[in-house]
Amino acid sequence: MDTGIGAAGMAARRDDVPPRVLFVPVSGPSGMGEFARARGLAEAVAARWPQVEMHFLLHRDAPYAAACRFPTTLLPASPTLCDTEVIDAIHAFKPGVVVFDNAGRTAALKAARAAGAKVIYVSSRGRQRYKAFRLRWMRLLDDHWISYPPSIAGALSGFERLKLRVAGRPQLRFLDAVVAPPDEAAATALLPTMPAPDLVIVPGGGSAFHDSAMTPAQFARWGEALAAHGHRVVFVAGPSFTGEVAVSERLQLLRGVGGGALMALLRRSRLVLVNGGDTLLQALALGRPCVAVPIAGDQAARIARCVAAGGVEAPAPDAVVARCAALLGEGSSGASLTALADAARSAGFTDALPGMVARIGEHLELA
Repeated sequence: MDTGIGAAGMAARRDDVPPRVLFVPVSGPSGMGEFARARGLAEAVAARWPQVEMHFLLHRDAPYAAACRFPTTLLPASPTLCDTEVIDAIHAFKPGVVVFDNAGRTAALKAARAAGAKVIYVSSRGRQRYKAFRLRWMRLLDDHWISYPPSIAGALSGFERLKLRVAGRPQLRFLDAVVAPPDEAAATALLPTMPAPDLVIVPGGGSAFHDSAMTPAQFARWGEALAAHGHRVVFVAGPSFTGEVAVSERLQLLRGVGGGALMALLRRSRLVLVNGGDTLLQALALGRPCVAVPIAGDQAARIARCVAAGGVEAPAPDAVVARCAALLGEGSSGASLTALADAARSAGFTDALPGMVARIGEHLELA
């Protein structure tokens, strides 16, 4: 789509403004997967090119908004419901790239294009994927990143492939997992007395979802039971988690864990107990065996596909403690746990972050 901005205008914009990326993830009082993915990408870009300026647009009631290390504009609602504020931010910040993660409307995408920015859209649900494959959006997008690999998200349909041929854009990429570089020093600082946990529990952002009876508090109860069995357990509480955890010598509670520290903890753990969100794919990309329980309505199908791919077991909620205890009770060389770990490594999930960073660099003419 021709925005009327010529090469001279684009060159002037680049000369006058430092390289900038604006992140617009869907955000709110519950859930944090989109923010965590955007934060991981922003941190990786900052590590590669410190001169790049980054800014986030976040719901003011999101529990992680205040702790975001990057400059942030707080919105009265999720960005999809705040066209005026998003457009104003685009005009004020003058980004070279805007990353919309499951958020945004047509007017915001048009504003980004009109400002001369490259536009990246990330979809992780069927509804958002459908929106991104509308021809009027395809003409506005430079990149469409589909969260999760084709085996989980579903391969391109014939109709989607036809639309890509007709529109000639955007560049399409499936994201297996977004794995922050493991920060071993940070993990050691968090767990000085438990360097190698048996089990790391990650129940997501910490909030309950309306479409599921499962809650993070239930994950905490499982952790307490497994610690009582004698296993070394780490419970990673999300920013929305307000429940109680019976901390002991064998059960550690961690809050405010950064992406790199979390990846290091996952890599150290013998087993990961997780929901069906992004951390499940991250653990598999790290080759870690998982037990997964859905905590939101869209996660059961995703977990089932991961079970089919290998490296994941999905017991019924009342069997979680028994199954985790059985896997861990075999010892470090137990056949079942070893087979599950081998299956996780063989599942073929890879880290998408290096390719995402490289693409940002291409758009900013840094790579």
